[in-house]
Amino acid sequence: MRPPEDEIRLLVAEWIRKADLDFKTAVRLGGEDEFRDIVGFHAQQAAEKYLKALLTRHQIEFPKTHIIRRLLILLEPVDSTMAEALDDANWLSPFGAEIRYPGDRVESLPGEELRARQLAQRVRDAVMAVLDPYLS
Repeated sequence: MRPPEDEIRLLVAEWIRKADLDFKTAVRLGGEDEFRDIVGFHAQQAAEKYLKALLTRHQIEFPKTHIIRRLLILLEPVDSTMAEALDDANWLSPFGAEIRYPGDRVESLPGEELRARQLAQRVRDAVMAVLDPYLS
């Protein structure tokens, strides 16, 4: 049996692996107009999973949610500076579920896929600055 800290480290690494796949998908599809909503979805998923990796590192339980702000609120007690700095990433939240179904929201506008990727990149950069040393 592994020590509890090793189990947490493995789970954090798994969250990061999944987040990286979503992030890479958003980047690769980013230049195609027809994939705007899909880029938004994967950018949202990446940001969500990076934040869940960080919450896991701090052993903070979180609900099943696609709402970025809910995750940032949970992060506030351990890193209020990061939670505040990443608040605008909540713009990605509708891409997690609402935009996935017809009639729930109009399709993304041109340029929104770039903003989605940039927000996901900011979340990734901030979270990985904390988690890289932990995972090393």
